[in-house]
Amino acid sequence: MRYKTVLFDADGTLLDFHRSEYEAIRHTMEMFGITPNDELVADYSAINDSLWKMLERGEIEKSVLLYRRFELFCEKHGFCADAREMARTYMNTLSEKAYLMNGARELCASLCGKVRMYIVTNGVELIQKGRYARSGLGEYFSDLFISGVIGYEKPSVEYFERVAEHIPDFDKSTTLIVGDSLTSDIKGGINYGIDTCWYNPASKSLPEGMRVSCVAADFDAVYEFITGERADV
Repeated sequence: MRYKTVLFDADGTLLDFHRSEYEAIRHTMEMFGITPNDELVADYSAINDSLWKMLERGEIEKSVLLYRRFELFCEKHGFCADAREMARTYMNTLSEKAYLMNGARELCASLCGKVRMYIVTNGVELIQKGRYARSGLGEYFSDLFISGVIGYEKPSVEYFERVAEHIPDFDKSTTLIVGDSLTSDIKGGINYGIDTCWYNPASKSLPEGMRVSCVAADFDAVYEFITGERADV
């Protein structure tokens, strides 16, 4: 077995965040008298994504991000709504939305017992714990490490150091991180000095000069890279 410990990102890797976000933001808009449509949802999502990228670069505090995204959204579209109340409604709703990526459960089940698996996620404790509990993946994973609890965000080395402290007999040389985000998961793994598997079902281009251990177009490729065995998932 090539690896003993595998760190899996949650959103965009095992969990379908876009579906969860879509349903939660539409519900939030409705609760505040805004008629939702796909254009508004996409605009909110773009604002949200830009702020999370700022968080990864250390340019904004998460506590500010959680309501600032709604301030920017309402300011742009001229909506008169309480951004902080919108944020609370959205987070409570999102915590109840847990959808798996196609094949995620099968991948986790096939790896269970072969490697130790952990979830590593940049997120809010309320949201991620709620979604994780509803996902049905708990039986496959030894622990869940949420940046909001850890105190640091991926891709910081400090985040991974805190994670390692809570994994018995942790060894960088036999540890892999699997994730869809180059700026969070893959950059974090590179910074910390562990192998990286970029889950890339959309076949995006790898930035020049960025070296990853594996680029996986699907979960079969992830399984085969981890185990060295042909996938049957």
